[in-house]
Amino acid sequence: MTQYIRYFCCVFAGLALGISLTLVGQEHSQQYKQRINYPMLLDVIDTIETYYVDKISEEELIEGAIEGIFLKLDPYSSFLDKQSFTSVQESNNGEYFGFGVEIATDNDQITIVTPFAESPAAAAGIKPGDRVIKLNDQLVTAEKLESLLKQIKQHSYDKLPIELEMLRANSKDTYTVTLQPSIIAINSVEAAILDNKIGYIRLSSFQENTTPKLVKQLSAWQSTELNGIILDLRNNPGGLLDQAITIADLFLDKGRIVATEGRFFDANSDYYASPQTMAANIPITVLINKGSASASEVLAAALQDNGRATVIGQTSFGKGTIQSLIPTLMDGNAIKLTIAKYTTPNGKDIHSKGIEPDIKIEIEAVSDEESMPIIATNSLRESVAQDKLVSSAIAWIKAEN
Repeated sequence: MTQYIRYFCCVFAGLALGISLTLVGQEHSQQYKQRINYPMLLDVIDTIETYYVDKISEEELIEGAIEGIFLKLDPYSSFLDKQSFTSVQESNNGEYFGFGVEIATDNDQITIVTPFAESPAAAAGIKPGDRVIKLNDQLVTAEKLESLLKQIKQHSYDKLPIELEMLRANSKDTYTVTLQPSIIAINSVEAAILDNKIGYIRLSSFQENTTPKLVKQLSAWQSTELNGIILDLRNNPGGLLDQAITIADLFLDKGRIVATEGRFFDANSDYYASPQTMAANIPITVLINKGSASASEVLAAALQDNGRATVIGQTSFGKGTIQSLIPTLMDGNAIKLTIAKYTTPNGKDIHSKGIEPDIKIEIEAVSDEESMPIIATNSLRESVAQDKLVSSAIAWIKAEN
């Protein structure tokens, strides 16, 4: 076969064996490979290319076959070409080019998980839970979903704007926005000391350097006798799970942090806190909203279930699965694959349910300037002082003291 057929074989081998090559022995890999009827698959591609009424290239057929595979999986699994893979890696490093919005595609719909702070999406007023109903005047349907998602990526790569017609969450109100892609720098840790010696920490995502930055901040506060700490996880879509686990460990001296479960042995783990801790005996409140997802839910649940923090705000997004980036065998592509699910320290599966706060307060999301003007101003301390949910957390801490 041609180069594309060889490439197709490599992609499928990467998908079938990407994790198992590193987790199981050669004998198991051989047995697994024998169960896959590759000749039939390649025969279908060759037959269509030869006899179909319209000419379709091998490359198009291979791309279609790959798309078909991921339609059988959950919305968080996808094939990443070289450019997409690079974007994900850059995002984990704290900077990327795009529209600044985290999306999910549950139930054949494009739903906003969260807009990133100071991004085009946040500036346009997009909020967690909003749904895209039209993209560039094209109605979002199950049949068009994959092609529309491709359009979003391609417009970002080509530095072209997109027009979105949105449906506001829990409402019948619609609105239209035009987003121009830009470079988005994600500062995952922001901090300030508020009145009454209360430390405020905003974690916007979990990147490779998030834990060291937080340790540095907590160390800088060692000489200050804090009355409490507010950990703000609102509109935090997640990121690197290991960062959420190590941050939970900073605040816990014992207890389970999270348990993971998957088909491969390395995806089955129980993570427990070590005796070393920071900010011991200081009351902690955690702020969440419907834009708090994935790794941020892991952190919130770990502190809540272990009785280390009081969680305040709205029910979180409810993403209880774990994804891994698995490079393919050639061309710099990768597969983003859901490899496990997780449960909270108390054994709860929060997928599609979310974390229920200890104190439920329905306040608009962080992207709402009236509610959380941190996005629109330069002074973190002044912005936080106007935040109603932060005020509620301060009141709780005062009551504890």
